[in-house]
Amino acid sequence: MGNTATKTLNKKSWTSYLGEYGAFIALVLLVVVISIISPDFRTAGNFLNLLRQATFNGLIAFGMTCVILSDGIDLSVGSTLALSAVICAKLMTSGIPALAAMPIALVVGTLLGAVSGLLVTKGRLQPFIATLVTMTAYRGLAMILTDGKPISRLAEIAGSSANQFAFKFAGRGNFINIPVPAILLVLSLVIFYFVLNKTTFGRKVYATGSNAKCAKLVGVNITKTKIIVYALSGFMSALTGLLLISRLDSAQPTLGDGYELDAIAAVALGGTSMSGGRGKITGTIAGVLIIAVLNNGMNLLEVSSYYQDVIKAVVILVAVLSDHKR
Repeated sequence: MGNTATKTLNKKSWTSYLGEYGAFIALVLLVVVISIISPDFRTAGNFLNLLRQATFNGLIAFGMTCVILSDGIDLSVGSTLALSAVICAKLMTSGIPALAAMPIALVVGTLLGAVSGLLVTKGRLQPFIATLVTMTAYRGLAMILTDGKPISRLAEIAGSSANQFAFKFAGRGNFINIPVPAILLVLSLVIFYFVLNKTTFGRKVYATGSNAKCAKLVGVNITKTKIIVYALSGFMSALTGLLLISRLDSAQPTLGDGYELDAIAAVALGGTSMSGGRGKITGTIAGVLIIAVLNNGMNLLEVSSYYQDVIKAVVILVAVLSDHKR
């Protein structure tokens, strides 16, 4: 009987270990395999490029993690990204300097996210429906503002030389040979880790996702918490949009299309429960890197984009089924 109990405990410990570090183990194995298959993958230049590409999904995924931890979902992140970016570009074309237009766009993105939170809490809509509505509306507004056309050559109209430098530096600059977006990704990871693990607000997010009724009974303001996490998701989407238009030197109404799927996939791969209340931001960054490595590796191996979608779908399915089993 003692041996049986020991085996059960060992099984539980291994299950717990894999649940916590499975994403990192999968990431290491994936990097090793692709490195062996494709020598081009191992170059320093490719790793820096991979890190820069991972930033855009990573920043959105951090906001998405908070939403999913609170037992929600945000399908509007890609549309929020596009609308915030377009508003920034329109402000710049109207003569407002980049250093003023960019903070305004961040505020707009935060408010757009808060609207989704209000629809979920005050409107009592299911998160899927509420953010499906805002996703469609925000994308439509981005199309209306631009007449469906991109706004290009933004660096030239950014304003003074200082504004032009700041605008270009945000998405294309390097600091000690490290891309600025990658530095922002690391800083954001540290901030989100601290907020979720070391603050009262972080505990409220976990409590809301675990059991909203019990959390409310012990004094957690569920409505306020959910509005804040959606607003935070909107802010991170807007930040990503600003980095993208800086890198591309163009704001397009279709920008960020499909980004919500990669963000949700990264959160799921990182071990965050899709029913809320359980997960870690460190797991999310592992999920982000897995998707980035997959995309980068398959491009280097010249895998058809159609097959890439199927492979990513299988990876996401495995992650979700593993979460259900846990």
